[in-house]
Amino acid sequence: MSSLRELKSRAQLLKPTIHLGKAGVTPEFLAAFGEVLNRQHLVKLRFEGLKDERKTLSKELAVMTGSVLVQQVGHTAVYYREPVAAVEG
Repeated sequence: MSSLRELKSRAQLLKPTIHLGKAGVTPEFLAAFGEVLNRQHLVKLRFEGLKDERKTLSKELAVMTGSVLVQQVGHTAVYYREPVAAVEG
């Protein structure tokens, strides 16, 4: 895994890839978030709704998606998930 310092540095250049709106954490949102993590591995999320709960939600999302919460600043959070090695068959 990349170091936390390196991930934070790389995250500075990212624009929010996915937005969490007023609908909250739905199964559809989790599926979309998981797909983005699988493709990009380092993802910046913007909280558009639920701003009062964003600190607790950011930690819960990391657990739900099997990712690491790299940082959470203001209305954005950055997540990292290790690439899954392709299984040869």
